[in-house]
Amino acid sequence: MSILAVSDIAVRYGRLTAVRGASFSMQEGEILFITGPNGAGKSSLMRAIAGVTPPAAGRIDFTGQETTGRAPEDIARLGFSMVPEGRDVFGSLTIEENLLVGTGMHARERGWRTRAASELEAVYDTFPILKERRNGQAGLLSGGQQQMLVIARALMTNPRLIAIDEPSLGLAPNITDQVYERLIDLQTQRRLTLLIVEQSSTRAVMVGGRMILMRGGEIVLDGDARTLGNSEAMQAAYFGYEDH
Repeated sequence: MSILAVSDIAVRYGRLTAVRGASFSMQEGEILFITGPNGAGKSSLMRAIAGVTPPAAGRIDFTGQETTGRAPEDIARLGFSMVPEGRDVFGSLTIEENLLVGTGMHARERGWRTRAASELEAVYDTFPILKERRNGQAGLLSGGQQQMLVIARALMTNPRLIAIDEPSLGLAPNITDQVYERLIDLQTQRRLTLLIVEQSSTRAVMVGGRMILMRGGEIVLDGDARTLGNSEAMQAAYFGYEDH
């Protein structure tokens, strides 16, 4: 079943076209990496899907409903959760307070305490270090722990699809390995759909799944991550040269 369909999307900032004619679809439970060099349009495409940046053209459908131009909170209610680049934790709040912010629940909503407690228990099972430090300030966590926190916060809404922008940014390779181990476990256990932006194709090759390569705002390759990642065509497309 298709959970996300992107059709001929364009994203513009004034005269600059960041994304042009991007089209792809995702099946429920799929892992899709979007890779490409700096300025390829990866993050702009992600923000358009999340509703953060309204597309200048094209159509986006999520869970069978058109979401083009809808507000991010409306798209989130359908089961879309985004983890932005840079982790963006609330440093002065505790870890648990950060997680409760992610529920989107209000204290006046009926049964909010029960639902919040249930979601907290689930994410603490996945990220035990967060439970151990739940009353500590989030700003004191290491980079890897903060990345786990924002992923856990995204899980608090019980999403169907999580979009993550550059999860390995600024992390040591062994910490990146730990983050991805958790992501793959979550994808298997919850049948989550994962849309992941990474500048390098290396992680996509290691994890597997499907990969899209963007360059100059366009999708230039789309296929199996391990097959594409080790191909000469991938190298040619990434660096923008042609084989002769």
